[in-house]
Amino acid sequence: MTHSFRTEWDSIGPVLIPVDALWGAQTQRAVDNFPISGLPLPAEFIQALARVKSSCAQANMVLGVLSDEIGQAIIAASSQIILGAHRDAFPVDVYQTGSGTSTNMNANEVITNLAAQAGFIVHPNDHVNMSQSSNDVIPTTIRVSAVESACKNLLPSLDHLLHILEMKAQSLAGMTKMGRTHLMDAMPIRFDQSLMAYVDHLRGAKLSLEQALERMRALPQGGTAVGTGVNAPEGFADAFITALNAATGGTYRLMPRAFAGLAAQDEPVAFSAALRGLAIVLTKIANDLRLMNSGPLAGLSEINLPDLQPGSSIMPGKVNPVVPEAVAMAAVQVQGFDLAIALAGQSGLFELNVMLPLIANNLLQSIQLLGNSMRLLSDKAIAGFTVNQARIDATLGMNPILVTALNPVIGYELGAKIAKRAYVERRAVLDVALEMTNIPEAELKRLLDPVRLTGK
Repeated sequence: MTHSFRTEWDSIGPVLIPVDALWGAQTQRAVDNFPISGLPLPAEFIQALARVKSSCAQANMVLGVLSDEIGQAIIAASSQIILGAHRDAFPVDVYQTGSGTSTNMNANEVITNLAAQAGFIVHPNDHVNMSQSSNDVIPTTIRVSAVESACKNLLPSLDHLLHILEMKAQSLAGMTKMGRTHLMDAMPIRFDQSLMAYVDHLRGAKLSLEQALERMRALPQGGTAVGTGVNAPEGFADAFITALNAATGGTYRLMPRAFAGLAAQDEPVAFSAALRGLAIVLTKIANDLRLMNSGPLAGLSEINLPDLQPGSSIMPGKVNPVVPEAVAMAAVQVQGFDLAIALAGQSGLFELNVMLPLIANNLLQSIQLLGNSMRLLSDKAIAGFTVNQARIDATLGMNPILVTALNPVIGYELGAKIAKRAYVERRAVLDVALEMTNIPEAELKRLLDPVRLTGK
């Protein structure tokens, strides 16, 4: 098999590039130099990078340092990428130069060649990269891509999960189940109380996410190489923010000092921590669901999750809680991504963090995993599970811990004796308490009523 190549030159020398490739010499060097994972940066990052390039061109045009003809050619080429075209033109591995320079130049070269196809002479450095450097473009793109992804996918998915939980809680209001502490039988609790506890956990996670996203809206664009703004004309950063907000409908703003956004990645690290917090909440919900679903004979068997697929290649009829398992795995991966981002956040060496591509990749993958997982958990697990009320009622009546409700009347010591006897004899607390106390049956039934014991 033969391959056709063209030759391009950069400051190091000639480079052979596939003849039909939209990229140029610096991208090809990165492809050759970093055959590490085979994973390019996520599409959301590339689209946000094109949005940054377009906004920079608009700012340069407004300031009169870039001609309208070249600026519009850059904007037109960038718009194709923003819309999702030419995804295969961005092959650079996630694990590359720590500033993301290779990906920045990849974008510059692709935009240049797209402009050339439209009949315009555009230079990747002098025009597409005007008033910029990789050191401010990539940190800015990390923030923009994460904010846009979170607003389009993560937060709507979280709101959907909250809605499904609230609706399910309403449908199960008044249905009582066994409470458990230390995985052991405890006082009763209602299904709606359990589900609304999940709602509160998720609302707390959402608050953390929103606070972290607000910090992420502060951008260091205009800082250029080290934060001093060298080669960016007066007013460029403000013009860039205006153009970006006009294009996205966002509320981005400039960081007070661009130095901070280049030298460290504190905001992405904080946002990742909020994503980890959400993953932890989802893990708790997923684990509770699969434990309540366990059985059907030797487990808790309090609920039936929807049957989605056969659960075993050897055991006929077996059905497993596949959605909670998948969500739990995704949540574990998000926590792993967060650890990597935290460690990467330590790599702010003097004026630049040098693990930017890893941070970008992990943030966006975490957003995708959590957003998709919440939709799945909502629609294929929580919305459709049913309650085995007969099984729950049988176990509730035999729960020795119900005797706790008699403590104010008979004291802890006698209560303990009743509970132990009820457990040993496998009898209902009510029956044993009738024999060991002078409390009338009607009053015992009132005191031991599981629904009354769940409070309001």
